Amino acid sequence: MSTLRVPRLVVAAPSSGSGKTTVATGLMAAFTARGLAVSPHKAGPDYIDPGYHALATGRPGRNLDAHLCGTGLLGPLFAHGAAGADLAVVEGVMGLYDGAAGQGELASTAQLAKALRAPVVLVVDGSSQSRSVAALVHGFASWDPQVRIGGVILNKVGSDRHEELLRAALDEAGVDVLGVLRRTPQAATPSRHLGLVPVAEREPDAVAAVAALAEQVRAGCDLDALWALARSAPPLTGAPWDPAGALAGTAAPPPAGPRPVVAVAGGAAFTFSYAEHAELLTAAGAEVVPFDPLRDERLPESTGALVIGGGFPEVYAPELSANAALRAEVAALAAAGAPVAAECAGLLYLARELDGAPMCGVLDAAARMTERLTLGYRDAVAVGDSVLAPAGTRVAGHEFHRTRLEPGAGATPAWGVVRPGPPRTEGFVRGGVHASYLHVHWAALPSAAAGLVARAVRPGAAV
Repeated sequence: MSTLRVPRLVVAAPSSGSGKTTVATGLMAAFTARGLAVSPHKAGPDYIDPGYHALATGRPGRNLDAHLCGTGLLGPLFAHGAAGADLAVVEGVMGLYDGAAGQGELASTAQLAKALRAPVVLVVDGSSQSRSVAALVHGFASWDPQVRIGGVILNKVGSDRHEELLRAALDEAGVDVLGVLRRTPQAATPSRHLGLVPVAEREPDAVAAVAALAEQVRAGCDLDALWALARSAPPLTGAPWDPAGALAGTAAPPPAGPRPVVAVAGGAAFTFSYAEHAELLTAAGAEVVPFDPLRDERLPESTGALVIGGGFPEVYAPELSANAALRAEVAALAAAGAPVAAECAGLLYLARELDGAPMCGVLDAAARMTERLTLGYRDAVAVGDSVLAPAGTRVAGHEFHRTRLEPGAGATPAWGVVRPGPPRTEGFVRGGVHASYLHVHWAALPSAAAGLVARAVRPGAAV
């Protein structure tokens, strides 16, 4: 049994839009600038905020999601990511007590804070209130006695007088004010139909934005008091998650010889990935090689398997379509039976067309943008055997898109979605291809990485 003593904070809020990302990213960058090794984490399934966290800290942004991975993996995954760090900062999701709809505290920031035994910094939008802020914070602090509110950072404060009124109310309530951010133009972090624009699409501007967030937080927050609060977190016991250990017993050891090349799509169009996926593929015996479908006309040399995750192909459909040479290589690899795992954006890229622009044509389906946002956790079961899972495998996943695919499922669907709503099928299994809208965290399904690598074509073998 190991013990982790890393200081840690959970940054939460009463509701979305209060400024969690501003404060969490700013804290990460400000403490990194002080010379600390900061481990960044994000509650929930969000892929975009961790990109900004990684930019702020120089370490991979990691997700902690009790629905996708199970409550038992929260501590081990945190310990894995925070190994060697001086401080860990966890950005919450939605409101402090909000989680998976209809499932109590599951996947909420409060549940995560309790699992990590971490003090919570509550980011409160101070606009349009004064003394009422004390009642609001008192309610959040007293709702669950196991959740420790260590202090408040007030955001969107209008003036010195406004700050005085808010501080007086919170002092009366016995709550520490750890920072005050004024109602001024925030650092530029533009949004669009699925949230913030990912770092990979705006790197120079994103670097400047993170630097501005660090300065805002440094100027407005008591970093010494926040550091002391983080150091008050008690030790955590338990073994860190280990990709090699997670793979134990999932598949036979890879045969001797060259490591198979697993090409992983990246670049501006495919920015959604969990760091643990590449770690599992590597531990399973693969050589993981990134490529950019917007720029690279060839797959990496000796590619024996392909992983195409989520992102924004709808934004780059003309450019993706124009790269006909790469589309042909992807189609040929899939036709040869090599394993191909595609999620959401990857599903669209494998389709026949996206908003009228030709895609890879691996799947006889057409995709288009819609006004309707499809969002939420899903419980699903594998309909048939595939490169990722044998029939009957149960998974927890997440959907997040504004597109529609016709048809939505192939002759052999990828998953049968059993909750929420009426049962339905979705996605495609065909040969070595597994393509679906459903995002799944492989830390909860390490056999997916093992199966993909086991079926990958090795260098020198005929495709």
